Amino acid sequence: MLNRLGIRSRVLLLALLPAGLMALVLGSYFTWLQQNELQTQLLQRGKMIAEHLAPLVAPALVRHDPAQLERIAAQALDQPDVRAVAFRDPGRNNLAHAGPSMLNQAPSGGGTEMLERSGSDATRYLLPVFGHHRDLAGDRIPSEADRLLGWVEIELSHDGTLLRGYRSLFTSLLLIFFGMLATALLALRMSRTINGPISEIKHAVTQLKDGNLEERLPVMGSYEMDELASGINRMAETLQNAHEELQHSIDQATEDVRQNLETIEIQNIELDMARKEALEASRIKSEFLANMSHEIRTPLNGILGFTHLLQKSELTPRQHDYLGTIEKSAGNLLGIINEILDFSKIEAGKLVLDSIPFNLRDLIQDTLTILAPAAHAKQLELVSLVYRDTPLSLVGDPLRLKQILTNLVSNAIKFTREGTIVTRAMLEEEHEDSVQLRISVQDTGIGLTSQDVRALFQAFSQADNSLSRQPGGTGLGLVIAKRLIEQMGGEIGVDSTPGEGSQFWVSLRLPKARDDAEDLPLQSLVDRRVAIVDAHELALQALEHQLEDCGLRVTAFNSIDPLLHAVAAARMAGEPFTLAVMGVNLDSVSPERLGQYVQQLERLDCQALVLCPTTEQALYHPYLPNAHGQLQAKPACTRKLRRALLDLVQPRRINSEAKASSDQPSPKVLCVDDNPANLLLVQTLLEDLGAEVLAVDSGYAAVQAVQDERFDLVLMDVQMPGMDGRECTEQIRQWEISQGGAPLPIVALTAHAMANEKRALLHSGMDDYLTKPISERQLAQVVLKWTGLNLSAPNHERTAERIANSSELKVLDPEEGLRLAAGKPDLAADMLAMLLASLEADREAIRIAREAADRNGMIERVHRLNGASRYCGVPQLRAACQRSETLLKQNDPEAPRALDELDRAILRLTAQARLSA
Repeated sequence: MLNRLGIRSRVLLLALLPAGLMALVLGSYFTWLQQNELQTQLLQRGKMIAEHLAPLVAPALVRHDPAQLERIAAQALDQPDVRAVAFRDPGRNNLAHAGPSMLNQAPSGGGTEMLERSGSDATRYLLPVFGHHRDLAGDRIPSEADRLLGWVEIELSHDGTLLRGYRSLFTSLLLIFFGMLATALLALRMSRTINGPISEIKHAVTQLKDGNLEERLPVMGSYEMDELASGINRMAETLQNAHEELQHSIDQATEDVRQNLETIEIQNIELDMARKEALEASRIKSEFLANMSHEIRTPLNGILGFTHLLQKSELTPRQHDYLGTIEKSAGNLLGIINEILDFSKIEAGKLVLDSIPFNLRDLIQDTLTILAPAAHAKQLELVSLVYRDTPLSLVGDPLRLKQILTNLVSNAIKFTREGTIVTRAMLEEEHEDSVQLRISVQDTGIGLTSQDVRALFQAFSQADNSLSRQPGGTGLGLVIAKRLIEQMGGEIGVDSTPGEGSQFWVSLRLPKARDDAEDLPLQSLVDRRVAIVDAHELALQALEHQLEDCGLRVTAFNSIDPLLHAVAAARMAGEPFTLAVMGVNLDSVSPERLGQYVQQLERLDCQALVLCPTTEQALYHPYLPNAHGQLQAKPACTRKLRRALLDLVQPRRINSEAKASSDQPSPKVLCVDDNPANLLLVQTLLEDLGAEVLAVDSGYAAVQAVQDERFDLVLMDVQMPGMDGRECTEQIRQWEISQGGAPLPIVALTAHAMANEKRALLHSGMDDYLTKPISERQLAQVVLKWTGLNLSAPNHERTAERIANSSELKVLDPEEGLRLAAGKPDLAADMLAMLLASLEADREAIRIAREAADRNGMIERVHRLNGASRYCGVPQLRAACQRSETLLKQNDPEAPRALDELDRAILRLTAQARLSA
């Protein structure tokens, strides 16, 4: 509370409070002292009056003279403060009384001393009168000196004493008041001498605060105030000087800023011009990339397409090698172009990601299937492990995810000399509508140092830049993968140890999609027993998980011999194995031995499916009864694996599908392209697939063709002179609207790879697009999608027939027979002799079965002949047997022709053997 008081109040309080307290204490003390003194004087005066009256009333008491006593009592009342007077005899009987009745009770007691009793208003005295008091009156009787003559009683009033006390108190208070008033006036005077200078200082400080720095304080009249004023004046002068310097600096800075703004304005104009030039350059760059994409992809499309077509023709092995080299080089060139274009799109921020449903397991397995030949060429094992708690149906951009995974697996293959490459997909975190996935690619390659890891995701850099490094790549693959993953909201990293291998991983959050019905186990396979074998532990584990996901009961074995014993024992026990899946390679089992194993399993009513490296498929192919249905490449794709197993269990399923596909009409397709090579390629591919094709080389011709004929589908090139694909499509759409007909499906054929190309094409009226180079599979899929008509793939059986009739397959090959007999000439001769001895009987049995329309009999006899031909050097007969058995099992209409060719092959072999003998 004291903190809120001002200086004046504090000065007054300091002056008045001590003085007031002192005056109050002293006044109270002296008043109390004076009051006590007056009280003492009153009591003493009462005693004196009583003692004075005793000699006067002693003679009257002796004489018992009441009148005399009355006169003395009346005179005693004239004394100050005497209220009442009474005289009493020795028995205290009243003899005379003057004044009012006494207020106090009579004092009690006796003896020779005076008695008194005090009250609040009066004091009563009682004094005995003895004989010796008469001596004071001149009437002395010595013998009666101690005789009690009576009593003198007096009562004094306190009113006079109190009045005098009040007067004294009033006087004291009046003196205190005037003293305090004088003190207050003096304090006010002193406070003015303090408050005045302080107010001036306050006013000066307020002026300084408001910016009036010229304000100064005058002399205050006291040393302390003068020192304070002098300090404030010096401070004001310092502030004024600083303000002037600051103002000068501000003026100078303002001038500098004005000059800088003028410079910046000039620079902004220059930057705006430079920005326009950069935008123009970027536009030119985008157009250049688009044009280069088209100009490069168009000839590459022709190179790859016609190379593929040429590989189907009759060529020597060396020519096949040359074409394979051309196809591989063109594919590598296409991959480099794609990487550069993708990097350009990412740098420009124009890469648009799709958001469509896809199957994670299919994406991983399809990627490994594409890269399997490169891995198997180096004798590497490719394994995919998708953990069972990982959701498979997701939403995202499968094309870009496959691009990322392809890059990681390709790098692993490139930098791994031996061992295994494992691709894993696992669930890190699951929510109601999304999942956090971790996809990793682990290899047993050369590994990376910490320095290599730091430079790994930099553009145009490679882990190994030495002259001895493995060739291939632009150094953009991992950069593109990193940018794509970041654009998807995920992250990518690597854990590596030099000499032990690397593990690249991707962590990504993706929305969930509805489960695909095709992923559910098929009732035809559920609870069937299947035996599996693979020498590689991880590959065996992956195969076991895949088959269990198909609903099969799986029993795993480390080698084929225990598998055969278990199948035989299970058949005897009444719980047979229906299927056997064997992962093999040349190191674990030879083709001849594998054929024997498969035959043993079939005799045990167990259908076999063989998985082998892609580089060894051609070696195993001739030794399997139904190689097309019983042989698949590693790593196994779950959908293909399930389809193959279902075909083995229910072979009629293929027959019905084949018959349905053979009865459907051929689609009529219009192909539009200004490049003759590409036009011829697409036309050839479609015609080989069974489509009816009309090819035109301009947009004008395409519009006229649509108006003249009816087509099921149009394949439209985008970039053409005169009328490009978009304009052509718009004119077709306008014509359709005018005619009121149903819209014709138009699919763009484009080599462009720039951002938003798909949206632009769809906006122009096109229904879909295909990116060059184009494959047969893509054409078949797009025709099926937009027309509902299924184009069959090239007839492998007919191809086999042409090969069997060609000169490349020998009728009798002694060198092959020697190789099949493990280099033993005697064994080779015996095997051939046994085959030749049974040929005529087999030929006759097949003829009889054909005449009797006994399909099972024909299959049994051809199968027996097929098995016998696999151990002899008779390529033509073996191929004819294999084709005939396959077509008979499929109930294909081409089976009779295949049997005719088989009969001719038997005759040719018999004739050749006779000539050789």
